[in-house]
Amino acid sequence: MNDTNSLSHTKWNCKYHIVFAPKYRRKVFYKEKRREVGEILRTLCEWKKIKIVEAEVCPDHVHMLVEIPPKVSVSSFMGYLKGKSSLMIYEKYPELKYKYRNREFWCRGYYVDTAGKNAKKIEEYIQKQLEEDKAGEQLTMGNF
Repeated sequence: MNDTNSLSHTKWNCKYHIVFAPKYRRKVFYKEKRREVGEILRTLCEWKKIKIVEAEVCPDHVHMLVEIPPKVSVSSFMGYLKGKSSLMIYEKYPELKYKYRNREFWCRGYYVDTAGKNAKKIEEYIQKQLEEDKAGEQLTMGNF
């Protein structure tokens, strides 16, 4: 499997593990919202020609393993992704505007790490993330 991509004068292999969450880490991604947010993020990545290797929308955060070309900075991509997706989410679910004060759907920050040669392990971690979240939720609910 060849992981190398190319631009007109550049060969590159830049993968990033990105994690970001809605404001106050609210658990809003259930059922149709989870699917719709995934579609919105996928569409925005396609528009910028960013390849999603693996992604998971968990109830209160999003994990993505993405290939971002070196001509695009991670911070500018995240500003675009979070800004545009907020607008699209509010368009689809206007009732969320009242909970999240108009344009503040996502937390200000995000986590990013370069994948390097660990891309496969990160991909597997993301695939298992939703299951681990559910198991953790069941443990905390059982403590009451």
